[in-house]
Amino acid sequence: MDTITLELNPVIELTDEQFFQLCQQNRDLRFERTASGELIIMPPTGGETSNRNADLTYQLQAWNRENKLGVVFDSSGGFQLQNGADRSPDAAWVRSERWESLTAEQRQKFLPLCPDFVVNYVLPAIL
Repeated sequence: MDTITLELNPVIELTDEQFFQLCQQNRDLRFERTASGELIIMPPTGGETSNRNADLTYQLQAWNRENKLGVVFDSSGGFQLQNGADRSPDAAWVRSERWESLTAEQRQKFLPLCPDFVVNYVLPAIL
């Protein structure tokens, strides 16, 4: 499944709120945004990838439940990075003290931080 990258700048510059609303209005698609403002559109995953992502999240969550050190996020979780990019890794983990420092409002939207740990599965090229 191919991704599509749209060059929006300088024609359209989405604010953080506009980007969040775009994602909310198009829940069948997965959006990411690069630091330079490019919009990356990804279709939903296939069955094998979805299953692999579920296993990744499960394993990370099991580790976290045993160690009680932070909060785990699945591939739907968005993170606003310091360089201006918005990314959604396949699985992510944030230390408890960083999660607890966020306001209730910040927790409802894309988190304004870089996760402490991420997993992003890359499919091998098919020749």
